[in-house]
Amino acid sequence: MAATNAGLEYAPTWCVGCGNYGILTAWKKAMGILEIDLEKVALVTGIGCGSKIGQYVNTYRIETLHGRTLPVASGVKLANHELTVIAEGGEGDGMGLGMGHFIHSARRNLDLSYFIHNNQIYALTKGQASPTTDRGTVTKFTPPPLGNVEQAVNIVQLALSAGASFVARGSAANIDQLAQLMAEAVRHRGFAVLDILQPCVSFNPVNTYQWYKERALSLESVSGYDETDRKQALEYGSLWGEKIPLGVFYRSEKPTFSDSLPQLEKGTLVAQALDGIDVTALMHKLA
Repeated sequence: MAATNAGLEYAPTWCVGCGNYGILTAWKKAMGILEIDLEKVALVTGIGCGSKIGQYVNTYRIETLHGRTLPVASGVKLANHELTVIAEGGEGDGMGLGMGHFIHSARRNLDLSYFIHNNQIYALTKGQASPTTDRGTVTKFTPPPLGNVEQAVNIVQLALSAGASFVARGSAANIDQLAQLMAEAVRHRGFAVLDILQPCVSFNPVNTYQWYKERALSLESVSGYDETDRKQALEYGSLWGEKIPLGVFYRSEKPTFSDSLPQLEKGTLVAQALDGIDVTALMHKLA
């Protein structure tokens, strides 16, 4: 299946003006940039507004339980490591219930791309503070005068600290840059994290398109920035407020989790014969 057929004709149910439209457009452009065979792509999503993207793209997909995107994506990749596997969902899905899976996926360097739709709010359930909601933000569930009293998760910093070998941040408002970042993440051999900033026009009146536009700092414009320098990546990854960096923070080459599995040396698990495998003794031991 050609990458030019990446979109389906179903009408998305997102709100008018939702940042997910920009992400969907970038997703389809990225597949075109990669010239990828869509029949060899598996998209795994969680639960939430962002995860609904799987319903609007023309590839194999699994919509799994809330917060369980990465375990399922890991299983798909290990069963058939020749597939391009993309995990995708919102920051509530990935940084809430899914945070433990996120950290272990990063430290294992699983060969996956993880696109996180980050609108800093639980949108599908109508506006609770999410793990990336800024401290002090007032929502219907975090009232004034204090607003949200919890410290926000910085996805870029967390990914770098956990050992991800590719870390980037894009914006739903800059579709061309976002498509390029998606393509680079997919090309990267290892765990590639892409934090995608997107406004929620219904439940987040603070982090709007204009708010992001006034703060965006392209890392490509930073003189001397070195994507292989993890210390520098951590320094710029800590910025959030007056300036919010966009682009590739860090990339490195190191062995993937699959590289350490001798079972995969003979080919994909799905292609290996099951004849002669007897698990009776193991089942008796576990009984």
